[in-house]
Amino acid sequence: MVTIDCIADLHGYYPKLEGGDLLIVAGDLTSHDTLNEHLLFSEWLEKQYYKKKVVIAGNHDNYMMQVNKFPFSYYDADKREDIPWADYLCDSGTEFEGIKIWGSPWTLRFPGINPLCAAFTGTEEKLEAKFGQIPEDTDILITHGPPYGTLDKTIRGECVGSKSLQMELFQRLHPKLLVCGHIHEAYGIEPPGGFIEKCVNCSHVNEFYEPVNKPIRIIL
Repeated sequence: MVTIDCIADLHGYYPKLEGGDLLIVAGDLTSHDTLNEHLLFSEWLEKQYYKKKVVIAGNHDNYMMQVNKFPFSYYDADKREDIPWADYLCDSGTEFEGIKIWGSPWTLRFPGINPLCAAFTGTEEKLEAKFGQIPEDTDILITHGPPYGTLDKTIRGECVGSKSLQMELFQRLHPKLLVCGHIHEAYGIEPPGGFIEKCVNCSHVNEFYEPVNKPIRIIL
C-alpha cells in the first residue's frame, strides 16, 4: 500500500503535512505569483517528509509557464548538480514504486478571464491535444482542472470542467486515481465507480480563498 497526500490551490498557504510515501501538489502554488513566493513554496516543499513529491502548475502559475520547469533545488556538491525538491510534471510523467504518474496543468480559458490567472489555459481543442498525450497505462493522473461533471460544480451550480478530459477518461484512460483542484468549492472525493476508480478535488482554499480544506489522504 502507498500513502498519498493530495493538495492543490495553496494560494500562499502552506500547512504542515503528516508525511508519508507520496505528496501530490496539483497547482496554484502561490498567492501573487512572485519569485519570492515561489521560493517560499519551495522552502515549504523541502520541509515535507515524503519519499517522493510531485508538483504540477495551475492557471495562477504564470512564473512556472515562463521558466518551463520546476526551478527550485539544492546544490549537491558531490554530484556537482542541482537536485530538485520534487518532480515537476508538465505534460510528462514519472514513476513511484511501479505506479505510473502523469501530470498536466491545463484548464479551460473563458471569456473575461483575468490575464494574471490564465497560465496553461486554452480552448477545448487545445486541451484535447494536451490530454491526448496522456499514456493509457497511467495509474495516477494529476490535472489542475477537473473533467466535466466530476467535482467541477461552481457555487452557482454550473459544471465547468473539461469535456475533452471527460472524453479521454470515458474512451481511453482508466486511472486508479485522478487528482485535481481549480474549482475550490468542489473540494471532496468522488465515490468509486464510473470511468475513474477514485477522484479527489483537493483544493486547500475554499471559494473565498480561505485555507479551510484539509489535504486529502488516499491509500492506494
